Amino acid sequence: MDIGIGLPSTISTANGADVLTWARDGDAAGFSSLGTIDRVVYGNHETIPTLAAAAAVSSRARLTTAILIAPFRGNGTLLAKQLATVDSLSGGRLTVGIAVGGREDDYTATGSDFHRRGAAFDAQLAEMRAVWAGEERGTAGAVGPAPVQDGGPPLLIGGVGAHAVRRTVADGAGWIMGGGGPDILAQGAAPVRTAWQEAGRSGAPRLVCLGYFALGPDAAALAEGYLTDYYAFAGDYTAMVVSGALTSEAAVRDGAAAFADAGCDELILFPCSPDPEQLQRLADVTLG
Repeated sequence: MDIGIGLPSTISTANGADVLTWARDGDAAGFSSLGTIDRVVYGNHETIPTLAAAAAVSSRARLTTAILIAPFRGNGTLLAKQLATVDSLSGGRLTVGIAVGGREDDYTATGSDFHRRGAAFDAQLAEMRAVWAGEERGTAGAVGPAPVQDGGPPLLIGGVGAHAVRRTVADGAGWIMGGGGPDILAQGAAPVRTAWQEAGRSGAPRLVCLGYFALGPDAAALAEGYLTDYYAFAGDYTAMVVSGALTSEAAVRDGAAAFADAGCDELILFPCSPDPEQLQRLADVTLG
């Protein structure tokens, strides 16, 4: 199983220099991916510009949105162009975890229809595929730049339920889980794997998960402080997220092993503090 690292771009106290340091150091350390989390109504850095900046200071790691919320970004043509640009800037290292999201305030803030987000997402996916296939859209021909990766950056579809499974099989290279433990991964992945086989798709869907970590003497306090704030909208779910954070070296090792046993192909661990020492501690535990 690959181990990726999240950028601190969703930590409201992180500045631009922090994000670039993590991108540079995470790439150099050997993490498989540099990840981002997406949100509008919060003090975070916006996902697509963040990954463009990360592309400029890294050369090896994948750039993975874990996840990008698509429907409030408008039409699929512009989104396809933006993502193809990051793919080009990174030399073909972009992987797009993508879903509809569940925070209504993000939709209200962007003037988007929260209740029709599923239909909007389906339309975006179809248009993104068409754009990346090079279909003409005007007198100059296709919308560019052409993505470096054939057919466009691979899509990892997020969400649970029948629609998420359908989208994964129709448009995805795999499925991404936005939180929860190994047991939840196994439960969510089972219908995806079944539908994948029934549709006659070759191989197996790539399974990617995200988790949270904090290490060192203040680990528990760092995790509780950040995650309680970030997930303040989530009610009772917040306590589950906090309790699931990996806050010791043993917890990181055991958690990674449990995810691997559950079939996870890549675990992306997001920090609860922008301190670069957290990155080094994780590297020592997972890559040493």
